[in-house]
Amino acid sequence: MSSAPIGGRLDGLTSAGADWSGLRVLVAGVGLSGFAAADALHERGARVIAVDGGDPERSTVLRERANILDILGVDVRLGAEHVAHLPYETPLDLVVTSPGWRPDQPLLAEAAQAGIPVWGEVELAWRMRAEVGAAPWLTVTGTNGKTTTVNMLASMLRAAGLRATSAGNVGTPILEAVLHPDPYDVIAVELSSFQLHWSDSVAPHASACLNVAPDHVDWHGSLEEYTRAKGKVYANTKVACVYNVQDPVTEQLVMDAEVQEGCRAVGFTLGVPGLSMVGVVEDVLADRAFVEQRRTSAAELATLEDVRGSQATLAPHYLANALAAAALARAYGVPPVAVRDGLRAFTPDPHRIADAGTVDGVRYVDDSKATNPHAAASSLSAFEHVVWVAGGLLKGADVDDLVRESASRLRGAVLIGRDRAQIAEALARHAPDVPVVDVPTTDTGVMDLVVAHAADLAQPGDVVLLAPAAASMDMFENYGARGDAFAEAVARRAARAEGE
Repeated sequence: MSSAPIGGRLDGLTSAGADWSGLRVLVAGVGLSGFAAADALHERGARVIAVDGGDPERSTVLRERANILDILGVDVRLGAEHVAHLPYETPLDLVVTSPGWRPDQPLLAEAAQAGIPVWGEVELAWRMRAEVGAAPWLTVTGTNGKTTTVNMLASMLRAAGLRATSAGNVGTPILEAVLHPDPYDVIAVELSSFQLHWSDSVAPHASACLNVAPDHVDWHGSLEEYTRAKGKVYANTKVACVYNVQDPVTEQLVMDAEVQEGCRAVGFTLGVPGLSMVGVVEDVLADRAFVEQRRTSAAELATLEDVRGSQATLAPHYLANALAAAALARAYGVPPVAVRDGLRAFTPDPHRIADAGTVDGVRYVDDSKATNPHAAASSLSAFEHVVWVAGGLLKGADVDDLVRESASRLRGAVLIGRDRAQIAEALARHAPDVPVVDVPTTDTGVMDLVVAHAADLAQPGDVVLLAPAAASMDMFENYGARGDAFAEAVARRAARAEGE
């Protein structure tokens, strides 16, 4: 049976310069973060076993990562049998888990029972920072809007002349950013609830929770545990805890957090900002938190046009993301002009309120990234008359509130995916007069049929909005593939309309 770690050795592992040699570590998962963790630990002399339940014959990426680690000297074990229990022949000091692994996964549960500490990659990255001059972290979590916010924030930091990047859940493993040979001045870090669950030592310069709504309850076990994980973003914050004035849960999380002395609570609001807030005055983003005379004056950060950029619609949640990013940037000392220039330079990632085209007076918008009801509600609120394309994997989420609050905007609905019946039932309860088209097929050409049905329901001036409120994996590889299929179907419809 694997033994518990020796003494308090892990307590001394607080920098890249610490003695990691000989540490016996099991890395659970060989995805992006697991690969980075195994590589970094092995490079510092740890004895690493990396396990993954995937089948290398079915995944070229997994096979390539495993081969690289094997060449480096990592003991790589692939297959379901290697994630069912700890390796009994090897005493372990530490388990480093990929964020998606649940606490009740057998291997992790066994580690907890044996008293073996379990860290996530974020915890490992924090402990592997440089001993002197490490880049501060500006951390962001929330049910929705994290990626947009951290990328906006990174753009503002770069506009201020700083060497900055976004990392974490945004795609670049935080370990890669922390250990980059050309060190960053500051890092904008996106943190999921999974990553926060497995992190305890992180002490950000400033932190933000954008919003909290039911999501990943199946992973955390309850909404309370999910919310608690989100609240960990504020723990140990040094300068500013940024919260959403429109979401009281986030403010309560700040009130409950153990922070460093002198840390302030800073709100962001779509309304006129109060004291110690960032908000909107007419068409200006205004800062009443990081100016000396904040009781009587505010600093102009940018205009609504600076935020909107090339987008046809400035959605309220997109503006909220910009305000949160601005608050974090200001907490780091970024001047107002860099906030403005960063917003002007920022280009949103695909599938986030993206225009897919206009055909016969009907506008088509791809917000395939709206993978839960909270995100879909934000998307729907940006438009007056909508034909809603929705459905997929709801992951146990309730759509009643979403449908009830959006009913007055709906011209019609076209439903796809495994859990479309649940959305249809909510529409029947709360929007019985809204026409609904059920599309049961999962063929690759389904989006041509979806777009055709949506066009039949729409009137000139309406928006056909793909905001599924659900995950995509029942029909598509990911939300990006779903959005691409929608946009391509719109393009084909536009081409046919031009040829008539």
